[in-house]
Amino acid sequence: MLFIPIAALLTHASAGGPLKFWQVATRAIALSAYEVTFVTALITAAINGIFGTLVAWVLVRYRFPGKRFFDAVVDLPFALPTAVAGLTLATVYSENGWIGGLLAPLGIKIAFSRWGVAVAMLFISLPFVIRTVQPVLTEMEKDVEEAAWSLGASHWQTFWRVILPPLLPAILTGVALGFSRAVGEFGSIVIISSNTPFRDLIAPVLVFQSLEQYDYEAATTIGTVMLLVSLCILFVINFLQAWGRRYAQR
Repeated sequence: MLFIPIAALLTHASAGGPLKFWQVATRAIALSAYEVTFVTALITAAINGIFGTLVAWVLVRYRFPGKRFFDAVVDLPFALPTAVAGLTLATVYSENGWIGGLLAPLGIKIAFSRWGVAVAMLFISLPFVIRTVQPVLTEMEKDVEEAAWSLGASHWQTFWRVILPPLLPAILTGVALGFSRAVGEFGSIVIISSNTPFRDLIAPVLVFQSLEQYDYEAATTIGTVMLLVSLCILFVINFLQAWGRRYAQR
């Protein structure tokens, strides 16, 4: 089920030879799409690494009214169809939307720009960090923190030397998962962005546009590049998970 479609993709992409593959994969519009896709996904994954950890910390360590509701809302991007997510974000962040209308007088345009791509990636990849960090935080014993405080460590020293080390593998795994999810996102971004080349066009949308133009060579070539990047991300995720298991066994 996996090998045959991947083999067909690689075979079609390499039909013209290595030189033709390189020429198509490194066209100006393709390089621009890679830059928009991977750089934006990397930045949003790093941001989610910080705020996802904070949200997970609040959900695990604090009690407040509506906690179960907010905990359930975290999974909303998992259940929400991507097209619906894109429509919702475009409505909220457009110039006539609740948030976009407040930013428009300041000259800040979110929807139908690269900012819209970033917002969509943030929205759909945030739960990966939260759900990866939450179990680790739940299993951490507060006695260790209290022991550090009793020995004279400040709150910052306790976090940096006691809490963060066991959390770091989970945070990095969540960031890698969020990055891989953001790289492959299509449904929400195609709605909230203008899909303009050299501006906010991402690689998955470029593949779709190439298919609409019956340019199967370009579509399969760009798809192959995305496939290779995805495989590299999976290797990184597996390495981080193995590192986390080794750290937990110490």
